[in-house]
Amino acid sequence: MKHHKIVLAIVALAAVVAMAVPAFVSGASVRTPKGYGSGNEPTFDPANFGSPVDNPYFPLEPGTRSILRGVKDGLTQTERSTVTDRTKQILGVTATVIRDVSLHHGRPLEATFDWYAADNDGNVWYLGEDTKEFDANGHVISTEGSWEAGVDGAVPGIIMLADPQVDDAYRQEFYAGHAEDQAWVVRTGGAFTVPYGTVHDVIRALEWTRLEPNVVVLKVFAPGLGIVYERTLSGSKEIAALVSVSNG
Repeated sequence: MKHHKIVLAIVALAAVVAMAVPAFVSGASVRTPKGYGSGNEPTFDPANFGSPVDNPYFPLEPGTRSILRGVKDGLTQTERSTVTDRTKQILGVTATVIRDVSLHHGRPLEATFDWYAADNDGNVWYLGEDTKEFDANGHVISTEGSWEAGVDGAVPGIIMLADPQVDDAYRQEFYAGHAEDQAWVVRTGGAFTVPYGTVHDVIRALEWTRLEPNVVVLKVFAPGLGIVYERTLSGSKEIAALVSVSNG
């Protein structure tokens, strides 16, 4: 009975969030996060990247390798994320290249190059991605979701705020009709347990996009590690949890 009540509570929360998130991210948040101007739009200034400040909740240390395991689209999945030593120039800013590969029993499902850069305030900006989805034979079947800031109207977003607080709502990416993720910080502090271990001082955020209006995703970030857990609260079942981290 207790489990049933928890499930009902999650379903109810997901229904509320599906309606609430668009309102939060389209209007002003309770406060204005660093790096944001009026109207809840991130203010991107290439001159503000000369002395980048590390963000503990989204580290960009080259050589860092993280492995998360879970389920997506009905398949068990292992996601390997590597902060490479490669960079890419985007809109006058030097972005760090992160390589993400999702595997099912060793077979690639998706492979992505993501481009991130920390500014002088400690915000981590998302400047685009080159993503490919594969069929069972390893052939590329889709590049949907790929985008680059400054190309075809796409603009930068913030993937992690310098000082995230509850009720901060912000745009993570924007390429109209292709990449429109938005986030809402719902809790800061506390502990969270994943296969990697118990982590502390975590940040919990909900993500939503109008391209998939019925899908709401919970993500948990830990200092020094970045994302440690993600799970859909509404929409098809997807879950992933951190199992290991290494560097060098």
